[in-house]
Amino acid sequence: MNRVTKFLSKNAMLVVLVLVLLFFEVLISLKNSTPLFLGNGSLLQPANLTNLIRQNGYVVILATGMLMCILTGGNIDLSVGSIVILVGAFSGFMMVNWHWNPYLSILLCLMIATLLGAWQAFWIAYVRIPPFVTTLAGMLVYRGLALVLMDSKGISPYPEEFINLFNSFIPNTTDPGAILGVSLIIGVAICALLIVTKIMSRLSKKRKGYAMESLPLMLVKTIVICAIILFVAWRLGQNKGIPVLLVLLGAVVFIYTYYTQNTVPGRYLYAMGGNEKAARLSGVNTKKMMFFAYTNMGFLAGIAAMVSVARFNQASTVAGTGYEMDAIGSCFVGGASAYGGIGTVGGAVIGAIFFGVLNMGMSIMGTNASLQDVIKGLVLLAAVIFDVLSKSRKQAA
Repeated sequence: MNRVTKFLSKNAMLVVLVLVLLFFEVLISLKNSTPLFLGNGSLLQPANLTNLIRQNGYVVILATGMLMCILTGGNIDLSVGSIVILVGAFSGFMMVNWHWNPYLSILLCLMIATLLGAWQAFWIAYVRIPPFVTTLAGMLVYRGLALVLMDSKGISPYPEEFINLFNSFIPNTTDPGAILGVSLIIGVAICALLIVTKIMSRLSKKRKGYAMESLPLMLVKTIVICAIILFVAWRLGQNKGIPVLLVLLGAVVFIYTYYTQNTVPGRYLYAMGGNEKAARLSGVNTKKMMFFAYTNMGFLAGIAAMVSVARFNQASTVAGTGYEMDAIGSCFVGGASAYGGIGTVGGAVIGAIFFGVLNMGMSIMGTNASLQDVIKGLVLLAAVIFDVLSKSRKQAA
């Protein structure tokens, strides 16, 4: 019983995500009088799964970067949505107006985004201006500058080469059999890689004498994750295949998961969130780590900008609106602590998927847009209240 309780406590948000998914599936099935999970309108329909990935790709990228900021001590970056619109504007000038090479333009846009993040990071890390104030100023300045540059008009259309870079599928064919086959092969390959990684990690921990989760629990978790991967690969294979965007998201999540969990600088972020002064006295260069967190946030906002303009085929004057709230909400709902020092990239991804499922489910059910915002706000508040109460109980104990 204790093991079950501990598992549910550690994976509470994942359990909630599954329950919410089941809730909407039942409602949609009853509304449309269709089979559960596979009927018309189901969230697990191939086209809906593809749309879920495309609509929430930018959230996963931004939430990953936002987590780095939150880990340093509950700090946030309010400027990411404005960086998205400003970098999108620069990309429009380069690729649409000036007809520059798309790959060169992407590289330059990522450099600009990184510099925008570094500008804010300098004031936060070395001048000690509060992150809230610095990034609030950045939010206003960057968005205002973007609107001035675009003269309050969108820029389009983008070159086909750039659009295909983010919106194409693997494999690039219209043969249904080939699409399904390649998708399943990719799914099996990912499962094999996951299993090998789990085994190597367990052997490494055993050699070093580290604490390990029980073997049965590891096996059950691995089997469930592999089943989900194969199911998603199968469903995507029934549509257009594996979105290239999903490959990009997988790379981002893998790199930052490894960085936060398996590198010394990554662990420094957690140490800062636990107690910045103690971390500094222990030899951690806290200014350097704070500078990295916000510079990195700018870089990832640049990637999100590329994903966003490719999806809409336009550098829009309303792009990036509310993006910072989506990223912050995903982190907190995914288990990041409002005080810093606690949270994982995987949790942030689960939070992003949770909001994506919530949005799509409410849209399919025809929920009023204003009511959707009310529900999402209450969910975010509940997540933070849970975090605060849990921390209070631990301190009391």
